[in-house]
Amino acid sequence: MTAPPLARRHPVTILVTTGLLVLGTSETAVAQTRTLEVDDLRLEVGLTSPVLSPDGRHAVIGTSTPNYEDNRFDQTLVLVEIATGEQRELTPHRPAAGAPRWSPTGEHLAFTDAAEEGEARQVFMLPLGPGEAQQVTMAPDGVVAFDWTADGSQILYTTPDPAVEREGEERHNRSFEVGDNSYLASEAARSSHLWRVAATGGEAERLTEGAENISGFLVSPEGRYVALGVGALPHSGQRIWTTIRLLDLGSGQATEFVSQGPASPQAFSPDGRYLAYSRPRGPEPGFNPDGIFVKPVRGGDEVYVTPQIDRDFGGVAWLPDGETLLVSGTDLTARAFWVQPMGEAPERLDLGDIHPGGAAVSTNGVVVFTGRENHRPSELYAMQASEWAPRRLTSLNDVIAGMDLGAVETVVWDGPDGFEQNGVLVYPPGYQEGRQYPLVLSIHGGPMGASLESFATFNQIMAARGWLVFSPNYRGSSTQGKAFQSAVINDAGEGPGRDVMSGVRVLKERGIVDESRVAVSGWSYGGYMTAWLTAHYDGWAAAMAGAAVTDWFDWYSMADMNTWAGYGLGGSPWLNDNAANYWEQSPMAYAHRIRTPTLILSDRGDERVTVSQSYKLYHALKDNGVEVQFIVYPVPGHFPADPVHRRDVRRRWIDWIAEHFDRVSATSN
Repeated sequence: MTAPPLARRHPVTILVTTGLLVLGTSETAVAQTRTLEVDDLRLEVGLTSPVLSPDGRHAVIGTSTPNYEDNRFDQTLVLVEIATGEQRELTPHRPAAGAPRWSPTGEHLAFTDAAEEGEARQVFMLPLGPGEAQQVTMAPDGVVAFDWTADGSQILYTTPDPAVEREGEERHNRSFEVGDNSYLASEAARSSHLWRVAATGGEAERLTEGAENISGFLVSPEGRYVALGVGALPHSGQRIWTTIRLLDLGSGQATEFVSQGPASPQAFSPDGRYLAYSRPRGPEPGFNPDGIFVKPVRGGDEVYVTPQIDRDFGGVAWLPDGETLLVSGTDLTARAFWVQPMGEAPERLDLGDIHPGGAAVSTNGVVVFTGRENHRPSELYAMQASEWAPRRLTSLNDVIAGMDLGAVETVVWDGPDGFEQNGVLVYPPGYQEGRQYPLVLSIHGGPMGASLESFATFNQIMAARGWLVFSPNYRGSSTQGKAFQSAVINDAGEGPGRDVMSGVRVLKERGIVDESRVAVSGWSYGGYMTAWLTAHYDGWAAAMAGAAVTDWFDWYSMADMNTWAGYGLGGSPWLNDNAANYWEQSPMAYAHRIRTPTLILSDRGDERVTVSQSYKLYHALKDNGVEVQFIVYPVPGHFPADPVHRRDVRRRWIDWIAEHFDRVSATSN
């Protein structure tokens, strides 16, 4: 196999590095004799994106560890010294602290938390020296987003408008206009607006008004402007359609900066001259990759900065020269950084086996980011701009990294319709040449998701059961540019199905697959692909369809993003003859063909993929005599947010596949 363009092929190794373990478990090392199990989910420490102190000497990260007894993820803000990696917990008694922001002087750290459990989140200010955190905001409905003003004297924040209170007999009337909201909406959509308050607390001042919704904001370095992400309405189906407006904090005047949406502000340049923002590279948002654009704050034309990088981006930071961007994105089966000078060719950085998230950059060129390696969960890394030699600062996930993990390989093949395809294969620990192994497809969602070589906890847990775990990047994935990502438009299942099956065929041709034990599984669009593949292809021993899109009519009419689906399906289903198009691309149209034993999992309060679609799939399979089990989690969200239900999802997923693989083995014997 030859290496794919723009990507490096990594040798498959397991790197064990010693370090200081300050959080997570009391265990300090695990010899490579034990494999990963579902119950080991309790060992993984999750990290949030870091924020850098103004002098570049310290970073603050948020850590998250599962607490099964109280069924929550305990969060802690941790101060990390860049030079030594020394760490100190800042909020040991605040298990919900998050969203840290340094003051401009570096003497204080602001963060969000609830004053009491169950209350709305507010902004608190913590001195980095002696002292306790003090509450700053008193927003009745909580703080959505916040930041410091440039001089450190005030806090800017967004909060939802209060609900309309009716009086007299009408106080019992709870009717409301729905608009483009999800089917779970229980009140009229409320806009969020920008406020400011003294950093020491006190009475807050409202800065924006109207029906428009402020989805996010950035403060310019010199403190004059705030870049606002503005939506015409607060309805969930309108969230993607944001424009950018500049608010002058001195005069209170707001001017349009980018009027043609959708566009999202990303970062002001260090001198405040430019604003970088992202915008889709095509008329169908999401189905086309985002590009990065730059425009002078005080007037001038926009510049498309990244035309030579045909990838989708996930983060933008300015380097200290104010003329160069550090952008992160997905490149085939890797996460990558590119150094992108304005008007010049980009340089893709060589970070070895590290797959970076978004970066924070100080004025003296210190760069910090969280990342994953092929055989290590998230850690914090630092490097100096221009040198680009990353150092790992934390060892929070040494226990998992020290286990006996499966080798990871990028598989490349010539796919259908002229695309060069790729996917990630995880081998079972102790893999032996010449043997055949059961194969489990673990299909990513989106469809704009990505299967990467970076450490994937659940895929490693499944591989430890003695299975090959294959995660293909089908068309629509955000892995190899505009042509590939947009190819899913009006081809939701047929083309991606051919992509996936061509990859399965390549693995079978290697002679490593036990073809009597092949399972297909996935969540969200991965669940859609599971239902589609079992309805169109034979040879599956088992299937798991989690939060599966099965009926595009339900998505368009009821989901939180609702009408967004129309960009991928030729417009509204209720115009012209497009209803037939929606049905032809819905797995429910073919569910009567499915014969694979199928486990269905779904959250009852899922706004993204309505549970109604799982009910339809269940009844279609049951009525046709197919073995099916349908489990519902009575929780909100597209995936359970609590550790107990997350673990249950993983257990049921694995147990269902294992049970049906065992049946095949028993029959063959």
